[in-house]
Amino acid sequence: MKMIVGLGNPGSKYQETKHNIGFITVDEIAHRYNATFNKSQFEADIAEFFIGTEKIMLVKPLTFMNESGRSVGPLMTYYGVEDDELIVIYDDLDLETGKIRLREKGGAGGHNGMKSLIAHLGTNIFPRIKIGIGRPIGSNTVVHHVLTGFPKDKYEEILLAVKSAADAAIYACEGHTFVDTMNQFNGK
Repeated sequence: MKMIVGLGNPGSKYQETKHNIGFITVDEIAHRYNATFNKSQFEADIAEFFIGTEKIMLVKPLTFMNESGRSVGPLMTYYGVEDDELIVIYDDLDLETGKIRLREKGGAGGHNGMKSLIAHLGTNIFPRIKIGIGRPIGSNTVVHHVLTGFPKDKYEEILLAVKSAADAAIYACEGHTFVDTMNQFNGK
């Protein structure tokens, strides 16, 4: 089994914000496979489908971003998902808008959702796909920046980034190593 977790905040208020790019990406994967988020467990919405014989679980934690690990940790334990069978998709301020970067391990980089995951999993060694949302401009605060939508002139770049991130997650679930996946998709 593989578990793809998109980080974000629940509710329509946050639906199209930069901080919800993880939710948006797992929704894209669900759409491609006609999978529906029809299961709720451990404070998460879950959709399931298969790639060949490999069961894929898409997860959207409903704990709000800063407590993502509170949902994901127990869910992984319950289903026996190993750290290397997890892929986390989330926003990154330090990447240019629309760029993606894949890593097998790393720190939280100031991202509270990742801090929570690392704390609850007890490790920082698990695959992740970061989608660039850029830094705030001018007097905008980080909180305001991440909790607002993308400017219209960035929509095309973001749609391409979501597509690339979804492609990368699927590629990894098709039996490719994450190192191979990184070589195929980093920088797109």
